[in-house]
Amino acid sequence: MKKITVLGSTGSIGRQTLDVVAHHPGLFKIQALAALDEVDILCEQVHRYRPACVVVYDDSKYKQLKDRVPDSVEVLTGQEGLCQAAAYEETDIVVVAVSGAVGILPTLAAARAGKRIALANKETLVAAGDIVVPLCKDMGSELIPVDSEHSAIFQCLRDENKSLQQIWLTASGGPFRQFSREQLQQVTVEMALQHPNWSMGPKITVDSATLMNKGLEVIEAHHLFQVGYDRIQVLIHPQSIIHSMVEFIDGSWLAHLGVPDMRIPIQYALTYPDRAATPTRRLDLIGMADLHFEQPDIERFPSLQLAYDAGRRGGTMPAVLNAANEVAVHHFLAGRLSFVEIPEVVAYVMSRHQAKVVRTVNDVLQCDQDARELTEERIARGG
Repeated sequence: MKKITVLGSTGSIGRQTLDVVAHHPGLFKIQALAALDEVDILCEQVHRYRPACVVVYDDSKYKQLKDRVPDSVEVLTGQEGLCQAAAYEETDIVVVAVSGAVGILPTLAAARAGKRIALANKETLVAAGDIVVPLCKDMGSELIPVDSEHSAIFQCLRDENKSLQQIWLTASGGPFRQFSREQLQQVTVEMALQHPNWSMGPKITVDSATLMNKGLEVIEAHHLFQVGYDRIQVLIHPQSIIHSMVEFIDGSWLAHLGVPDMRIPIQYALTYPDRAATPTRRLDLIGMADLHFEQPDIERFPSLQLAYDAGRRGGTMPAVLNAANEVAVHHFLAGRLSFVEIPEVVAYVMSRHQAKVVRTVNDVLQCDQDARELTEERIARGG
C-alpha cells in the first residue's frame, strides 16, 4: 500500500490521480490533499478519501475548510502548508499537480524528504531544474514525469541514455495548427480552450495552442534526461497517438503509443517499475486512418522558438520565460490581451533580462517575481 500526497487535487491532473487511486484501493491510500481555494471540492475529496492532512493555499479559506472536515484531519494553509504536505512523514509518493511556479518549493521539500515525486508541474523544472534535479539525485528522491510526452520518453529510454541519438517530442499542434497569421489574430479565449485531443486546465490548454507548452517540455526534457537542446526535436503529430519517441545511435527508434488519456502516465508514475490494469479505452490501430507528422511552424507559433532560446541561454532565463508567459496567459484568459500578443510580451520581457547562473532557489524566485512585475507593466502600458 503506497501512501500518496496530491498537490493540486482539485485540478485536472489531481482529479484524474484520485480516479486512478479509486480504481486500485488495494494499492494506494491518500495521505494528504492540497488545493488553491476550492473548499467545496476539497471537502468532498476529504470525505471520500479520508486523508490525514488537507491544505488550502488561500489562508482566508482556512476556517471554512476547518469547520467542514473531521477533527482528525490536519488542516494547513499557504506555501508552508504545501511544503509540509509534500514532506509528510507517512507519504511515499508526492504528485505535484499544482499549476505555476508555486510548485517549486513543495517539490524541493519532497526531494529533501526523499519522496518519489510524480511531477506534473512543468514550471518546476523549467524555472528551477538546475536545483531540483541535482537535489533529487543527492537525496535519492525518484523523479518520475507525469506529462504524457516525458512519461513516454522515460519508458522508451530506460537505461539506454548512452546510446541515445535524439529525443522526439510529439505535439498535437493545438486547435490552430492550420490557421493563417490573419486567422490567429482573431482567436478568442473560447476558441483557445477547445483542445482537439486532451482535456486539461485552461492555462496548459492555451499553452498548447501557442506551442509554449511544447517549448516548456523541451526545457523539461533537457533537465530530466540530461540531453542537449540540439538533440531534442519537436514533431507535430495531430492524432496524439504517439506520445513521443527516442532515436538511438544504431538507427533504431522506440515510440510510445496509447490513447490520449492522462490516467495512463499518472498511474505509471505511481506504480513504476510495475504496471497495473487501467479503465482507459484501448488503442485501436486497425480503426485509425493514418498517423500524420509535420514540422512545427515557428513563424506562426514563435513561443516554441522562445523556449529553445531561453533553454540555450540557461541560468535564470527559463524562469523569466515561464513567469512572463504565466502572466500573459492570465491576461489573455481575462480578455485583456490577444492571442498573438502572448509571445510578443514574453519576447519583450526576455529581451530585458540578463541571464544569471542559478545558485539558490531564491535566485529563481527573485527573477520570477521581477519578470512578473515587468510583464504586468508591459501589458498595462500596451503598444
